[in-house]
Amino acid sequence: AQLGSFSPPPEEPIRFLCVGRLLHWKGFHLAIKAFARARIPNSELWIVGDGPAESRLSKLTRQLDIARHVRFLGRLSREETLRTYGEVHALVHPSLHDSGSWVATEAMAAGRPVVCLNLGGPGVIVSDESGFKVEARDPHQVVRDMARAMSALAGDPGLRQKMGEAGRQRVRSEFCWSVRGQRIAEALQAAVES
Repeated sequence: AQLGSFSPPPEEPIRFLCVGRLLHWKGFHLAIKAFARARIPNSELWIVGDGPAESRLSKLTRQLDIARHVRFLGRLSREETLRTYGEVHALVHPSLHDSGSWVATEAMAAGRPVVCLNLGGPGVIVSDESGFKVEARDPHQVVRDMARAMSALAGDPGLRQKMGEAGRQRVRSEFCWSVRGQRIAEALQAAVES
């Protein structure tokens, strides 16, 4: 309910968000490279989380000369993290291995488009209407395609709004507890009857 009450943030700066433990397999290095490649004027990349890859990721931002546009917010409380969704325009979730994806679901509930890899849970949770699912063939292609998706979202407020609303609707119809509970009850009933 808290996430569903967010209105769009101000048009500028365009803000992208990554949330999660700073581990190599979470793919934050891909998001940073894509952000650098996109070269979106007046934009920021916010990274929420901590972990062993933080110093390497920070160094990468300096090497790519984008450190002034990337904010490492560290580990935030649950409430602070949820509030952060209201301050950004889209979630970038480049996880290389993720069986579920609470952050993608949270972003969609907040009405924010998601850019993710078409792998695992995020590839199932995010629809083509609610975000961009980037195929993961090789790192260069992933960075290129994520940069294109970020540029498309940055340049089109209408697309952000349309995808954001589609994400909200998808969470309501597919992932809220009452719907999930009903589906589990139906599956159990079918199992008992058979």
